[in-house]
Amino acid sequence: MNLSPHFTLAEMTVTDHRLLDNSPTQIEISNLQRLAQFLETVKTTLGGKPIMINSAFRSKAVNDAVGSRDTSQHRLGLAADFRVPGMAPDAVVRALLHLPFDQIIREYDAWTHISISDKPRRQALIIDRQGTRAFV
Repeated sequence: MNLSPHFTLAEMTVTDHRLLDNSPTQIEISNLQRLAQFLETVKTTLGGKPIMINSAFRSKAVNDAVGSRDTSQHRLGLAADFRVPGMAPDAVVRALLHLPFDQIIREYDAWTHISISDKPRRQALIIDRQGTRAFV
């Protein structure tokens, strides 16, 4: 099922924990459609570069398995972790700072997390072994 021109339900629900059910509800699918549309804007902003989804929607079981909090926007289908081949996560974050995201996080200098909400906080962070801090 296509959620947008470049993103499918399958890639937005992919998980390494294949034995765990990661099926979204209809409400979560609607959220994933909103997220996919936002990711289309991300893709356009990055000059059409590929966006490789590491993780988007996470069921409670998958979210628990990866050690994330129940308050994670991944649980709602409103967040995605992704890589952009040929771009460092710092460069991705800098390129997207003007967009109406809720959070954008450079995680472990390996991928970028982005989330959306009805009231975007536009919070830019770094998470790594040193902890969590503002992206500057």
